[in-house]
Amino acid sequence: MLSLSGCGLLWSCTDSTAERGEAGARVEIVDEGEQPVGAIAEVTGWRREPHPQVPQEGDQVHFGIRFEGGGQGRDPAVDACAVDEKRVVLGCQTVYSLMEFGRERSYTDDDYLAVDHPERVAEVVLIPNDQSAQDRRTCEDDIKDGGGVHPPDTPERGEQL
Repeated sequence: MLSLSGCGLLWSCTDSTAERGEAGARVEIVDEGEQPVGAIAEVTGWRREPHPQVPQEGDQVHFGIRFEGGGQGRDPAVDACAVDEKRVVLGCQTVYSLMEFGRERSYTDDDYLAVDHPERVAEVVLIPNDQSAQDRRTCEDDIKDGGGVHPPDTPERGEQL
C-alpha cells in the first residue's frame, strides 16, 4: 500500500473586493490592502469644452491630472470621476500614470470625460484605489490561481461618492 503525503490539500480560493477609498481632488494611491503605493494623484484643473476631435458632440469635461512619486515599481492608475454638487457621479474613467518604474518624478497629462449633462459638473475627483492590476481573475475563472482581493469596481453614473 502506497500513501502520498500532501495529496489531501484542498484548493481554497476566495474572492473579495477592496473597499473604495474616499474620493478627492488630491489622493494618495493605495493598493488592494489600503496600503500606500508611493504615488499621489491630483486633479490640476478642469473645464467644460468640446473635444477637438468630435466637437459636434458638444461639451465634455477636460481635466488635467498629475501623478507624483515612484509607485513602488508600478504604473498606478486611478478612476477620475465628474460629480455634481452632491457628489453624484456623472461619468468616470480609469487614468493610467505612465510613470517610470521606481523613479521619483512627476507625470502630468490631460484627458476628457464624456458626461450626459456637463453643465451639472461641480468637481472632478479621483478614487485613490490603484486600478492597474492586470490579473483580475476570479475563483470562478480559475479555482487554483484566481481569487484574492480585487480593486473596487469603477463607480457608475448615479452613485454618490
